[in-house]
Amino acid sequence: MRPIFFFLAVLIASSTEAQRAVVISSIPTNTPPGAVIHLASSANGWNPGDPGWIFSSWNTQWIFDVPASAPNVFQGKMTMGSWQSVEGNASGEFLPDRTFDFTSTDTLVVQIQSWEGLGGGVELPPNVVILDDAFFMPQLDRTRRIRLFLPTNYDSTTLDYPVLYMHDGQNLFSAAEAFAGEWEVDEAMLAFEADGYNGAIVVAIDNGGAQRIAEYTPWANDQYGGGDGALYTDFIVETLKPFVDENYRTLSDRENTGIMGSSLGGLISFYAAVRHQDVFSKAGVFSPSFWFTNDIYDFMQTTGKEADMLFFFLAGEQESATLVSDINEMTALMQSEGFTESEIRFDTHADGQHSEWFWAREFPDAFEWLYMSTTTDLSVASNSEKLKIQPNPVTDTMWFILPEGQSITDVLIFDVSGRLCFEKQQSGPRLELGHLPKGIYQLRLTTPSGTYTENFVKL
Repeated sequence: MRPIFFFLAVLIASSTEAQRAVVISSIPTNTPPGAVIHLASSANGWNPGDPGWIFSSWNTQWIFDVPASAPNVFQGKMTMGSWQSVEGNASGEFLPDRTFDFTSTDTLVVQIQSWEGLGGGVELPPNVVILDDAFFMPQLDRTRRIRLFLPTNYDSTTLDYPVLYMHDGQNLFSAAEAFAGEWEVDEAMLAFEADGYNGAIVVAIDNGGAQRIAEYTPWANDQYGGGDGALYTDFIVETLKPFVDENYRTLSDRENTGIMGSSLGGLISFYAAVRHQDVFSKAGVFSPSFWFTNDIYDFMQTTGKEADMLFFFLAGEQESATLVSDINEMTALMQSEGFTESEIRFDTHADGQHSEWFWAREFPDAFEWLYMSTTTDLSVASNSEKLKIQPNPVTDTMWFILPEGQSITDVLIFDVSGRLCFEKQQSGPRLELGHLPKGIYQLRLTTPSGTYTENFVKL
């Protein structure tokens, strides 16, 4: 085996002008035979499969001649053609971006310690499963890793579950792979279950790295580009959601379907919810980038309200100077177009920053308000002018108030999918519900003169 320094000396001597080069001196033993190694960097738009940024193999080394157009200092990582096969650290976990600095040398020698996705990578947290490492996005002609958080009792019951679609999937479950911090979504969902909540399915969609700005923006910005948000939204609505609904036990109706994200992810969540009010009934809009273009305001005004919705807005007062005013402008516009105050919640926090730790801290409140403490139209009959229940929401004990002279013979409780989950013969006006999991239900009372129904929330 020739020393690498001999190889480099020959390379430099054969050129009239020194060529900047990145040399890989060793690769992981589990690298597939014939693997093609790419350099994804800030100098090539973070394209993990750029055919112009491929290493050539020489004996046991790999070399890449850096294009003359690249700056002397840039950030990057090696991949095998996608972000699902990016290099990792010595433990097979997330490796921060490398800095390639050619200000004082023409040759940089590196080692690849591991490949994410080939074993020894980030261990999946409890309840998190991989739907697909490379789920095809036909609207954008690319692939993406999709993961699911499944309720603890998913395999031991036949229950169907509400669903939350979330962006920037790398940041939701594991600090080891997060590029900017972890939302701790799995910990929050497990805490809800510990308090008696039946659970929900969270669909985590990884961002596309270099494609993130384009996918999360419905319109282009003169400086930052973008504008593929409609196609990305179509992917969720037309491809991903039908697949999830077909292969997992979901409550697929709009009343049980939400979308959530932060920053540009907040922008695309708001856009998707407004555009597809027939699909989503709730949206978590954290620190939204409404500044990207003014088109989002025009879109809201043009579309208007088409169905009952829930919007949870969040902003930190230590974020951009215009964030709070941008959201206030949007919520005022929404109300002028028919959305009510009860459909909009806007939380601000003096210590809030444009950061994952802030969004992680506020995620439980947002989820609880969107999914557990409030309800939109359940599309079920209600005789609220004849039957009253109190309190609503209820924690342990519920009282019935019926028209004078009516007596109860049977009590039935259904969940939002129409499944009977409680039945009792009863004559008195009091019902103990401490055993009932948190959620949204329909109460149905049978009396000698007819049936009375009413919706309620169990906390």
